[in-house]
Amino acid sequence: MFRTKSGSKAAGYGWLPGLLIFIMLSACSGEGPAGTVPGGEHPPISILAPLHFPQTPAKEIVAEIEKLTGVQLNITWVPEGVYTDKMNTALTTSSLGKVTFVKVTDYNLVKNAIRSGSFWEIGPYLQDFPNLKRLDASILDQTAVDGKLYGLYTERPSSRQGIIIRKDWLDRLRLDKPQTLEQLYEVMKQFTFNDPDGNGKPDTIGLVDRNDLVYGVFKTLSSYFGAPNNWKLADGRFIPEFETPEYMNTMNFMKQLYNEKIINQDFVLTSKEVQRDKFIRGSAGVFIGSMTDVQRLSIEAQAINPAAELTLINRIEGPYGYKVWSIPNYNGLYLFSKKAIATEQELKEVLGFFDRTMDKDVANLMKYGFEGRHYQVEDGKVILPEDTSQLRVNEVNPLYSLMIADVGNKNIMEVAQKEQLTALADQLSEDNEQFLVDDPTVSLSSPTFDEKNTELSAIIVDATYNYILGNINAEGFLQEVEKWRTSGGSLIIQEYEEAWRAKGSK
Repeated sequence: MFRTKSGSKAAGYGWLPGLLIFIMLSACSGEGPAGTVPGGEHPPISILAPLHFPQTPAKEIVAEIEKLTGVQLNITWVPEGVYTDKMNTALTTSSLGKVTFVKVTDYNLVKNAIRSGSFWEIGPYLQDFPNLKRLDASILDQTAVDGKLYGLYTERPSSRQGIIIRKDWLDRLRLDKPQTLEQLYEVMKQFTFNDPDGNGKPDTIGLVDRNDLVYGVFKTLSSYFGAPNNWKLADGRFIPEFETPEYMNTMNFMKQLYNEKIINQDFVLTSKEVQRDKFIRGSAGVFIGSMTDVQRLSIEAQAINPAAELTLINRIEGPYGYKVWSIPNYNGLYLFSKKAIATEQELKEVLGFFDRTMDKDVANLMKYGFEGRHYQVEDGKVILPEDTSQLRVNEVNPLYSLMIADVGNKNIMEVAQKEQLTALADQLSEDNEQFLVDDPTVSLSSPTFDEKNTELSAIIVDATYNYILGNINAEGFLQEVEKWRTSGGSLIIQEYEEAWRAKGSK
């Protein structure tokens, strides 16, 4: 990672195949801009944020945000694929900046640090700010630790999971969009063995995956098979997803894809960036993940092959009908370091920045960019032209990571016209609301889970991959599950059941 203004060394991730260079965006001004508290400039607000795009946002937009909010920003952008490692390293080495984003899937990694006093409790201060005091109480409740609020949430739909597929390949092979698991398998098989790109070479596969059991292929597939979302609650008992027949069925399906070479054989080692690259270059015809990636994938695929055409599928019927796993209505939180933010006054200044980003001028700048360059306005509504789509991907979209509560922010202008694929992704994400599979432990607490989940989940991740690759059989997988139980898993189950009963008795 490259940092500025700090004089610290840059640490590279050599295994990222030179794909991304990520820099810190910062700006200095001679005089305090409008909005600066009298008495001189304040130290920059240092923020650790995930980067979901190939490059950081345009410096001009960041500079305008600084001008409007009256602050200096010192943002360290980290590619999403290595974000958890970077965040965890900063946490364990006590080198966090003032503000740190924590993904919802990593939240349990930091709960012990929260309980030990590493982060400010911000709940008592929210009512002091015009926008923050209107944050959704139900979402805030989902984020609470022991009933206290520590983070500002980034808001997302419950599930954007689905299938991005090469429509031109379907058309060339005269195949319909798959609607069932069986049809999905058949389409992926045809994409592998029936020359869907028409070049006469056996150089395509049906499905491309990466080394991520959650946001890669596996979890979405498992929900199609009817697996629970992390935990199944039955008669007051909590059953981990990997102890269900549906999880085993998903592993067997993936094992078949692997054995028949319908999926990339190196998926266990493949990064998200390499997965995307294989898809946009036409090596694979199916990408399972967030449907909102489709517009960017389409732009990049057509830059290589103008004939490439993508479409979306969100309904795949499994043995229990339509199912798709969901996240809570936040996909991450910004937490505030007590070490880096020394005083209550300084905390209020940082919270004031985030409150200001929810105002109309800043929020719409972060969401859409500059009017006339990135979007147009007609009758008070936003028009997002297709011909500026790539420009927004490069210059604006990375800022989404910084936007808190944007879904419910009424200061953000309504879009009258979106790119076709973006509109379809939004429509299908909304349709997913009809058949969500929720995690029953979202509002429950297990101290053992918070403490040991990283090492315990590694047992299951390794066992799942080893089963799919054929390194262990079903008996070997069950032995690993038993190892999980004896290493703390049984205690996690007990604590969740106790927490569930305690919550039900209130």
